[in-house]
Amino acid sequence: MSKKDFYSIYTHGFLRCAVCMPAVRVADPRFNAERTLELAQRASDAGAGVALFPELGLSAYSNDDLFHQDALLEACLEALQTLIDASADLAPLLLIGMPLRVDGRLFNVAITLYRGRILGVAPKTYLPNYREYYEKRQFTSGRDTVRDTIELLGQSAPFGNDLLYAADNWPDFILHTEICEDVWAPIPPSTYAAMAGATVLANLSASNITIGKAEDRRDLCAAQSGKCIAAYLYSAAGPGESTNDLAWDGHAVIFENGKRLAESERFPSSEQLILADIDLERLAQERMRTHTFTDTAGVHREQVRRLRRVGFTFSAPERVHELKRPLERFPYVPSDLEKRDEQCYEAYNIQVHGLAKRIQSSGIERLVIGVSGGLDSTHALIVAAKTMDRLGLPRTNIYAYTMPGFATSNTTLKNAHALMRDLGVTAAEIDIRPSCQQMLRDIGHPAAEGEPVYDVTFENVQAGERTSHLFRLANRHHAMVVGTGDLSELALGWATYGVGDHMSHYNVNVSVPKTLIQYLIRWVISSRQFDSATAETLQAVLDTEISPELVPGEDDSGEPAQSTEAKIGPYELQDFNIYYVTRYGFRPSKVAFLSWQAWHDRNRGAWPPDLAPEKRNQYDIDQIKHWLELFLYRFFKISQFKRTCIPNGPKVGSGGSLSPRGDWRAPSDSEAELWLRELRDNVPKTET
Repeated sequence: MSKKDFYSIYTHGFLRCAVCMPAVRVADPRFNAERTLELAQRASDAGAGVALFPELGLSAYSNDDLFHQDALLEACLEALQTLIDASADLAPLLLIGMPLRVDGRLFNVAITLYRGRILGVAPKTYLPNYREYYEKRQFTSGRDTVRDTIELLGQSAPFGNDLLYAADNWPDFILHTEICEDVWAPIPPSTYAAMAGATVLANLSASNITIGKAEDRRDLCAAQSGKCIAAYLYSAAGPGESTNDLAWDGHAVIFENGKRLAESERFPSSEQLILADIDLERLAQERMRTHTFTDTAGVHREQVRRLRRVGFTFSAPERVHELKRPLERFPYVPSDLEKRDEQCYEAYNIQVHGLAKRIQSSGIERLVIGVSGGLDSTHALIVAAKTMDRLGLPRTNIYAYTMPGFATSNTTLKNAHALMRDLGVTAAEIDIRPSCQQMLRDIGHPAAEGEPVYDVTFENVQAGERTSHLFRLANRHHAMVVGTGDLSELALGWATYGVGDHMSHYNVNVSVPKTLIQYLIRWVISSRQFDSATAETLQAVLDTEISPELVPGEDDSGEPAQSTEAKIGPYELQDFNIYYVTRYGFRPSKVAFLSWQAWHDRNRGAWPPDLAPEKRNQYDIDQIKHWLELFLYRFFKISQFKRTCIPNGPKVGSGGSLSPRGDWRAPSDSEAELWLRELRDNVPKTET
């Protein structure tokens, strides 16, 4: 893959879609074609592959009985010819609405044009005839067609409400069109289209506005895109429609699998065009994993089989590099404060509820936990404290131990003691250095004789001793050991196997990534789950650099000599990698592309408003590739055997869990070379 190809959105399975709301004049197709063409050109210049226009856009929607005038119908054909001719030099498929007479019947149709060719003509199926609508007065339903092919302006074109436009060179790009009322039906035509493979569902709408209707549209489009695991494009009529008895707000939205990607300004004074990049590969992944969707297609196989595919060869626009869609730098943590607070509330309570159930079901009402003064053990301890409160048990039932080793810093030791004191748990300190020294002597390690040999054995002796103490303390107090390791450590294999920090009786953090734990603690502070003294200690923990604290420093400063992120990469970057590799199964080059889009420019895109400017990092493609390569090696090659036997713990987020009993089931003996080679072959070394 060339550098040019790597930075193109189309290389990575994205399709740029435009929804256009041109100004119209009622019963003036020539003018309407000019305005349509102007916006089509803008969509083309912006690199769009699809451009959707409103229902009956060439004539305007509000013509009433003028639709039965020959002059208007013939002028619409002339306007269509203008667009056909112009489309030869435009990048996107054009989805155009107009009235069309076929076999003595008048249809409200969506015409799909591409590169000078009419790909197909789809008539509206459901004609509203209630309240302000009386479309059956003018039009015939698409159910009542008598031919499946028509001749139109010298071209033979498929005709019917059963058309799928399928790119023969891009299997994930299959388009379906429906018109306005169709999506309000109990089973819209686009539902069958999605089950037949359509990933992009487009609705040409006029849709007058009344109070509250815009929210109904959003809900409807979100639900349809979510149920169909598809993109849903929606355009409503805008400036220029007759206000004889109705009003129009020019509403346009783009949804993908239930999530809104773009929305227009309502009640605009001028024309509008909105853009969003649809991730077709993501939709394909979701459908492949969601057997409910594929099973439903099987139930409705007869209806699904009736749909016809119209093939075309898609030419991806060039020079389309900047991704136009919401892309969270922290995929496990919404940047929107309201959403983040809601998700933190849910995550925290899932953890508390899970631990409470385990206490109730086991009949063991005491907990043992190791407290290092770092993020993970801090969060596990406050979850344990809240659990005791919920169950009406004293916090003194929590036996918390801080166990300083050879490299424990003054800062974390102070934080550990302060937190245990603030929470009112049963607290103690156990110096593990004597037992570690004995272990080192027993195995003949040179560090036992004072030599500065700080290898993995030296590190893991300390982790193992801590966990060994905790399990024996649990025996002594008839208690459960609460695990503290998080999802990020589990993915990277950053936990000592066996009787080390990998093991516990129940782990409340097992599916919570490091970036989310940081924000969960912030939420605990801001929502005042505990008193002000505890909040102050929690903030001190947040302000401390993440370190395993296993190797002594060269001086006596008492501060950590190791940086976890210097060893295994920035957690903000690695959590990004974890999310897209495990949640969506994307190939490494696509993960790198998404990471570059999110992280290469700190001045572009939204940051969490409470993240200090000095902590707003950026990474170039070389850094992204380096840390992704390390992640792939550690994740696929050296750490699955640890994940295969992790303790129980609750699944917290939709981003998934790595439990072998849940979201991630993988062989312990797999190779990483496939993923590493794909990354090396397809990601350039530099972005210049």
